[in-house]
Amino acid sequence: MRLRNISINNLRRRKAKMAFLTIGLTVGIATIVTLVTLTRSMSSDIERKMDEFGANILITPQSNGLAMNYGGISLGGVTFDQREILEADLDRIKTIANSKNISAVSPKVLGGITVNNREVLLVGVHFESELKMKQWWRVFGNEPKTDHDLLLGTDAARVLDVSPGDKIAIKGEEFTVSGVLEQTGSQDDSLLFANLPKAQKLLGKEGKITLAEVAALCSGCPIGDMVTQIAEKLPDARVSAIQQVVEGRLKALDQFKRFSYAMAAVVIFIGSLIVFVTMMGSVNERTVEIGVFRAIGFRRSHIMRIIMLEAALVSLLAGFLGYAVGMGGAKLALPFMAESKQAHLIWDTTVAFGSIGLALALGLLASLYPALHASRMDPTEALRAL
Repeated sequence: MRLRNISINNLRRRKAKMAFLTIGLTVGIATIVTLVTLTRSMSSDIERKMDEFGANILITPQSNGLAMNYGGISLGGVTFDQREILEADLDRIKTIANSKNISAVSPKVLGGITVNNREVLLVGVHFESELKMKQWWRVFGNEPKTDHDLLLGTDAARVLDVSPGDKIAIKGEEFTVSGVLEQTGSQDDSLLFANLPKAQKLLGKEGKITLAEVAALCSGCPIGDMVTQIAEKLPDARVSAIQQVVEGRLKALDQFKRFSYAMAAVVIFIGSLIVFVTMMGSVNERTVEIGVFRAIGFRRSHIMRIIMLEAALVSLLAGFLGYAVGMGGAKLALPFMAESKQAHLIWDTTVAFGSIGLALALGLLASLYPALHASRMDPTEALRAL
């Protein structure tokens, strides 16, 4: 009789115990698969939301200031020696070592203008990069297409009493209100946006910018290094990182990862213990059977192979079931744990093969001592139980 047939027949005779062993391993593998898949899916979701969040590096002109006070009373401050940033200088940003981490650069020029006898703040932007960076913007009307199209914030449109399609005059030139931003709850609501070259001309700042935003939000982006690299390329500008949101989200995700790994370690230990106890119990119950095998000429290696093959078959089944159950659990839990409803479950073949391999390794290692114990049985002692 072949050894594999003996192992299969033993599993069939002891269905209850093997079912208990399979369920124990399946639960352990399923837990690990669920935690790992949730962590990866949430990381992907957070990274995607970070990419949509907007700028996390701000470039502004260098300036020197002096705080004024008299008799302990603050009188504000005076800014002097304020340097300009040339739009052409921003091309240097593309030459930094981490340029591949930059998803968008959005230069801006700001200045006050008078429209319909009201003072408003005009902001010149490249609409393509601005809309890419601020994907949360919702435009009522159409996005600006030409130099004479404007985009207004909600408050600015209300103050100027205009709506999409209306015409307004700025310094003798006629412009069309292409669209109005839905309420954002930020300073964007009170701004008037125009195409950057046109705004520079209206404000008399051709080739100059007031500030620039750089979008490089991703979980693997070295923000601190990028700030240093950009500052070296633009010595006349002040480069600062807006990292609070990023660090908060990544810290929370890192804590969840650590919790997942700790839980995985506990589950692995419990799973190993279940396999060890079950296989030891199975060996002790089969003392007579093992004694007969040894008496009719089975070697120690044959006994070990029978026990290990049983463990391998059960472990493989538990690995497949654990992966399926774990992915199902992750799919059910992801909508409750992710930050958005658009989060997608990541199906990774590495996790699939890893879970099956882990179940197999776990079963074999935990069954190694019971197999050694069975192979070392004295056949004469075993046969006395008959």
